[in-house]
Amino acid sequence: MLKALKNMFNKDEKSSSGNAGNHKPSQTEAKLPGNATPGNQDAGEKPGTNERQPRADKPRAPRPPRDKVAKPADTWKLEDFVVEPQEGKTRFHDFKLSPELMHGIHDLGFPYCTPIQAQVLGHTLRGKDAIGRAQTGTGKTAAFLISTITQLLNTPPPKERFMGEPRALIIAPTRELVVQIANDALNLNKYTGLNVMSFVGGMDFDKQLRQLESRYCDILVATPGRLLDFNQRGEVHLDMVEVMVLDEADRMLDMGFIPQVRQIIRQTPIKGERQTMLFSATFTEDVMNLAKQWTTDPAIVEIEPENVASDTVEQHVYAVAGKDKYKLLYNLIAQNNWVRVMVFANRKDEVRRIEERLTRDGISAVQMSGDVPQHKRIKALEGFREGKIRVMVATDVAGRGIHVEAISHVINFTLPETPDDYVHRIGRTGRAGASGTSISFAGEDDAFALPPIEALLGRKINCEQPPAELLVAVPRKH
Repeated sequence: MLKALKNMFNKDEKSSSGNAGNHKPSQTEAKLPGNATPGNQDAGEKPGTNERQPRADKPRAPRPPRDKVAKPADTWKLEDFVVEPQEGKTRFHDFKLSPELMHGIHDLGFPYCTPIQAQVLGHTLRGKDAIGRAQTGTGKTAAFLISTITQLLNTPPPKERFMGEPRALIIAPTRELVVQIANDALNLNKYTGLNVMSFVGGMDFDKQLRQLESRYCDILVATPGRLLDFNQRGEVHLDMVEVMVLDEADRMLDMGFIPQVRQIIRQTPIKGERQTMLFSATFTEDVMNLAKQWTTDPAIVEIEPENVASDTVEQHVYAVAGKDKYKLLYNLIAQNNWVRVMVFANRKDEVRRIEERLTRDGISAVQMSGDVPQHKRIKALEGFREGKIRVMVATDVAGRGIHVEAISHVINFTLPETPDDYVHRIGRTGRAGASGTSISFAGEDDAFALPPIEALLGRKINCEQPPAELLVAVPRKH
């Protein structure tokens, strides 16, 4: 598959005469009318012109006078970060990363690169575009963040700079994923001096606006809808973006965000003038068409799903009638006294009913779905992370961006409709070398989904009948 994808991009490149290869013209060159070529236009630009969509003409906020604040003395040295070379593994030391960034990597306890980090950084640190097939838990977030941070540190910002002009833009489909990426970016930038901001819907717009107006923005992480709100109001200008990252492109397709993403990309410099990275759990035809439109001669990196389903996750399947699923769920949690359990269901109404029944029956639970207001989702996630709440019930979309350490069990109340979602679900447990357990309920309505999952994993999952004691009636709380 990898060879076919590369041939597709190479064929596309060869058929375009006069291609300038990897040459990235300067901002000044790109804005000269004589330099416009059809091959350099992004999807959505008007053919035959070099004009982009008109944007709000709100004047940009001038630079406020700022007193220089002395940085606290940092006595850390790269020599303090000792990682011995190991056959078959790539160290972060093997790349030319700044000491400030290496300090952040050291604090996070990352000695060696994951496979996708090693492969992606090998290309993107040389300025190439990249598209990556990788799922949650592979380390892809750190891969594109480290590359982005390095680009910004190696390229001084322009002398004339305004508020609301991010130098790097990261777009993700869900609020939870944006928050997680922004937190990772803050940790990696602890010593670099780069500013990170995040915009998501469902939060106070004015509060986010005040943040934007208070300081320069180096890295902006946002959901498409909220970013468009800021852009169309003239608060955010995207023509200075040097690096653009599209995370979980397949999920953005599923959620109908691509028209919004197209609008956003039209406001950025044309491809070839910016570095673009696109990540997806699957390389569908639609995803690859988007990649062709938005990238130039990209490096193609694939991490196979079978390498993602960690050996540290013990997988079980119970064959159970639909009417008995809730009894099985309740008894598994109650009789084993499990905490930090994540339960997945396919529909939002199903998630709501499971959460309500668990709460009624004395097991603390919260739900995560698109129907839950953002402030409640944040509060629920904090309670679950701190161990105050035992069970989180989620849809696949809401669960994609949830990163909580020490989740002991993942339970698939209903088997997912696509095999890739199964890998995403069980990836919530067994992280960072810890052991975990996934249990799937296969009923008459969803057992058909099991064979495709096994085909993706390349192995059979043992299917068994639940013990009788796990099917006893749920005691009613009065």
